[in-house]
This record gives sequence, C-alpha cells and structure tokens, in this order.
Amino acid sequence: MNRKSLAVIGLGKMGSAVSTMARAAGWRVTAEIARLEEPSQLEGCDVAIEFTVPTAAVANIRTCLAARCPAVVGTTGWHDALPEVRAAVATAGGTVFWAANFSLGANVLALLAARARLALPADAFPAAIAEAHHAAKRDAPSGTALEIAKGLERGAPISSLRLGQLPGTHEVIFDGQFEQLRLEHIVRDRRVFAGGALVAAQWLIGRKGMFTMRDMLGGS
Repeated sequence: MNRKSLAVIGLGKMGSAVSTMARAAGWRVTAEIARLEEPSQLEGCDVAIEFTVPTAAVANIRTCLAARCPAVVGTTGWHDALPEVRAAVATAGGTVFWAANFSLGANVLALLAARARLALPADAFPAAIAEAHHAAKRDAPSGTALEIAKGLERGAPISSLRLGQLPGTHEVIFDGQFEQLRLEHIVRDRRVFAGGALVAAQWLIGRKGMFTMRDMLGGS
C-alpha cells in the first residue's frame, strides 16, 4: 500500500489531533510545522492540513501554492480574503480545500436546511438559526452559522451563545403557524473536525482548483 504523506501546519489542539488521527489512519505524517515560512518545508508532501490563526492563513495558503502542495484549510476568520485566494489558486494552477466547519454532519445539516427552505413557503415558515459554542471561540456568529444562512432564502436571523465548555451546536428552525421543523447538529468531540479534514485531504489529492465541503458531499 502506497501511504500518502501529510504535512500538518499548526501545532495547537487541532493540529495535534490531526497528526494523531492521521497516523492511526495510515498516513505518513512527514512534516509537523508550527510556523510555515518556506515552500521547502512542504517538500515531498502529498497534501497539507492547516489549522492555525486567521492572520496566518492566507500567507500559509500562498506558501502551499508556491510549494505545489494541495492544502486543506481548517482555519476560520479569514474568509473576507476568499476572492484574493481564489485568484491566487487560479494563477498558480493550485489546489485548496476550505470549509467553515469540517464536521461531515454539520455540512449535511446545511444541505438539508437549504433543501427544506426550498420545500417550505418562506412566508409561512420563517427560519432562524441558533448556535452555541465554548467561551474561547472568538467568532460570533460562527462561520458555520453564516454558511447555513447563505443557503436560506432571504437569509435568517442568527442567535449566538458563548459559554463555558459547551460543545458546538447548530440548530435551524422553520416555524409555521401550526407546526415547527427543527434540524440540529451537536458536536460531542472536537476531533470530529480533524477527522473531516483528513477525509477532505484524501479526496483532494489529484484534483486542481478550489473546493468546499459542498463539492465533496455532492451538494452543488
């Protein structure tokens, strides 16, 4: 079996989880990088998974493109720069996979919510999103909630709670006069994001362009 080689960029909790789970799944983790500075750090890697901080993400993506190393980007908070990154990927002929949330279940929730919005009359079933996370999560609303809202016609109001050690929870509510539909996803362990990133990394190898979970899950 030809094991694929993986670079892990970012050595925080998520990076450590990716490294541990990757080895258990049979990947060769050939680089664990606290700070990516040179394309040579990615030499020989089939794909990189990046979980760092918003201020470093775009520069890390550009370095991956320069190294011709496909990149799975799990960092959030940099998505205002998506047009710039798309242009850089196109110019370099490179490969980037980004997502606001690497939980497979959360992304299926977004697809189901968009489908429900099409099926239910918007005037009769106004929608709202409620999300809750641990107190250390900085962005509110979460990137996941914002992505779900994009799939709902006319958008939807979002309520956000940050408290203690709450697991990540997203709920979409369609409220009719005589009935209510609730779609909910609950994270039990943050390793779910590392696992989803590894699924994306395997899927990404051999592809060119810029991709999201919607591409991988067949929702586009």
